[in-house]
Amino acid sequence: QVQLVESGGGLVQAGGSLRLSCAASGRTSRTYDMGWFRQAPGKEREFVASITWGGSSTRYTDSVKGRFSISRLYAKNTVYLQMNSLKVEDTAVYYCAAGLYPPNYDYWGQGTQVTVSS
Repeated sequence: QVQLVESGGGLVQAGGSLRLSCAASGRTSRTYDMGWFRQAPGKEREFVASITWGGSSTRYTDSVKGRFSISRLYAKNTVYLQMNSLKVEDTAVYYCAAGLYPPNYDYWGQGTQVTVSS
């Protein structure tokens, strides 16, 4: 079992920045690829970014390329999503996920709300 706990969400003005954290626990959590997803009100959950278990490869959805950055710190077993130049349309609940074989993810966090005001 892998447990994931997100933090770092909040209210920010457009153009601002936030850094989300996802703390993972569990005996094998360091071997999982990690991803960030988001779900806006009335919309389906969508992929945002992912990083391989070794940290050598990252992927981003087109709408966040150049603004968001995913990283992981093994010493703290934590994955980060640095979000810069935030837009109103980035408003959503952001979820962290862990999976051995993406795009299938096996474990999910509870989510953290990000609200970007104009």
